[in-house]
Amino acid sequence: MGFYSEQVVPRLINVVCGLKTNEPLRRRVCAGLSGDVIEIGFGSGHNVPFYPSTVRSVTAIEPSDLGWKLAGERVRDARVPVRRAGLDGRSLPFEDGSFDAALSTWTLCTIPDAVTALREIRRVLTPAGILHFVEHGLAPEDDEHVRRLQRRLEPLQKRLLGGCHLTRQIVEMLTTAGFTVTELDVFYEEGAPKCEGAASLGLARPAGTATGVG
Repeated sequence: MGFYSEQVVPRLINVVCGLKTNEPLRRRVCAGLSGDVIEIGFGSGHNVPFYPSTVRSVTAIEPSDLGWKLAGERVRDARVPVRRAGLDGRSLPFEDGSFDAALSTWTLCTIPDAVTALREIRRVLTPAGILHFVEHGLAPEDDEHVRRLQRRLEPLQKRLLGGCHLTRQIVEMLTTAGFTVTELDVFYEEGAPKCEGAASLGLARPAGTATGVG
């Protein structure tokens, strides 16, 4: 399993996450990023072409050496400095309030303790910082048949894709970790099976700095 997780899974994820159908969502989630940004689950760098000109620097958190290697060309072509400076989103080697924004794209499904990672992101964001996210997770309540299918498929999904869950509740995890979701769009990703493509895209701030869902 060591070889599979270290050498096969990053290549699978590179292909799946590099699909053209993901590009409009990457463009949407990256819009408005500015200043010094921390990106957890950087993967092989598919967000790099979509960083806006308002971004000053990007700090990449990526546990896979192969994933970082696969990102090499995109990192070299980036319009802003991109550095790898952490391996584990659950323990970030930065002082409180170090970043103006955070970015997470299809990452929270895989981190073993996603709430702990989100609390770390909240810690390293400035009080006015914003987390930009697009994640897949549990289908909406009115699609119980999709939820049942997700629960059945999740054990296989986790084995094949490095621990990727299908049933995590993204907004609940964010609020548990101390964020307030200020913008949210819930939808099924175009071209993806519903069990894989139940998505949440939005913005979240450290609780107490903003209210409401737009």
